[in-house]
Amino acid sequence: MAKHNSLAPEQNRSRVYYTICCVLICLIAFTFLFPLYWIITGSFKTKTEILSTTPVWFPSEWVSINYENLMSKRSAPLFSFEALGYRITGPTVPAAIRWLLNTVVMSVSSMLLTCLTAAMAGYALAKKRFYGKTILFSLIVCAMALPKQVILIPLLREMSALGLYDTLWSVIIPIVGWPFGVFLLKQFSEGIPTEMVEACRIDGANEWRTFTDVMFPMIKPGVGACAIFTFINSWNDYFMQLIMLMSTEQLTISLGIATMQGENSTDFGLLMAGSALASVPIIIVFLIFQKYFTKGITMGAVKG
Repeated sequence: MAKHNSLAPEQNRSRVYYTICCVLICLIAFTFLFPLYWIITGSFKTKTEILSTTPVWFPSEWVSINYENLMSKRSAPLFSFEALGYRITGPTVPAAIRWLLNTVVMSVSSMLLTCLTAAMAGYALAKKRFYGKTILFSLIVCAMALPKQVILIPLLREMSALGLYDTLWSVIIPIVGWPFGVFLLKQFSEGIPTEMVEACRIDGANEWRTFTDVMFPMIKPGVGACAIFTFINSWNDYFMQLIMLMSTEQLTISLGIATMQGENSTDFGLLMAGSALASVPIIIVFLIFQKYFTKGITMGAVKG
């Protein structure tokens, strides 16, 4: 009986602790989800409800006028590029669709190229011996603390000299070789036993085969985390897009929505509709890579 009585207070404390944790998690989840809820519901509200001094928590009448304005104000070709001296242009669609497509192409390209280059650089820095490796890694770590605004003018002049200004490549190339991605995947590569790499060499595998068949599958959680970070970073890099992109056909969804604002008034319903549309790809990408992202963060925490 004494033993039973001594366990009762511990069980009560565990229940109280569990209840407090659940309440805190619900509050934090509500804090993060409320802006998304407000944007989605606001995109279906009338102008009167949006500008009401008393907050309207749920639309009394669901309307689609905001999305209709978003899709009807401007138009642009779905795609356009030059090949062999000819300019190929796609069918005309609402400009918001073209802007969303530009943003998806830019973010996905940046994600794929950054993950590939960061994985290869991380593997080389973790498993290869060469002169200057320590200095090179130190420069990469220092570059992580360097704001992008500091090198924006040299980047702009470089893109102009290469003839890439006002193209999607001008916002894709500066992201490739992201220092944080190299640092992250180097840490994951260091966790792979060196004996496995040496065994591949003994079996006659070349460097590319060793990287693709042994190293890359084992650092997939880190690549997944790097993919999400890169995609979100590229998608939300408004300042870089504002400097590098100018023509209507090359704008991203965030820049395009910003150009729809009037000088003396702001259509908040239009902004909310565009923001809701722009949030869909990010949510899809996170759901796809959620398993790798969670596993990558957990492995990093255990290693640390």
